[in-house]
Amino acid sequence: MPDYVLGNFIIYSVINAFTPGPGNILALNTVTNYGYKKGRPLYWGIFAGYYVVQVICAFFVFGVSAFLPDVLGIMKYIGAAYILWLAIHIAISKPTSIAVEKSASFLKGFLLQFVNVKIYLFGITALTGYITDYSASLWGLPGFVPAFSGRTME
Repeated sequence: MPDYVLGNFIIYSVINAFTPGPGNILALNTVTNYGYKKGRPLYWGIFAGYYVVQVICAFFVFGVSAFLPDVLGIMKYIGAAYILWLAIHIAISKPTSIAVEKSASFLKGFLLQFVNVKIYLFGITALTGYITDYSASLWGLPGFVPAFSGRTME
């Protein structure tokens, strides 16, 4: 991988790491309400769930690139349209007044990542935009997951 591609990938990862998502917001809220010590299991659950989802994305990208190579281009536009739709609905939504106090747990953080669309799109974009041009082997793609799994606990 050329140095300029690696530099672009690092910039993409850093920008993505600082944009708030459900994992960041839940971790911040949990630490604010319960403190760091009680929020630690949730934090590790978010990390573990993120890692598992990125491995799933790697196998998905391998399967699509191996069996349906023309579909990857179409999926980028579908993902962008979905994010736009989601942003519009979040912007026009009204807050609910239901306040439920529950404690943080590893399982809650872990399961949150399976419904976190942002990390699916990040994983697929990172793999297709920066990695599949240089390695598209079955075990090569999941091998890149640790490189961007530690970038955020999103």
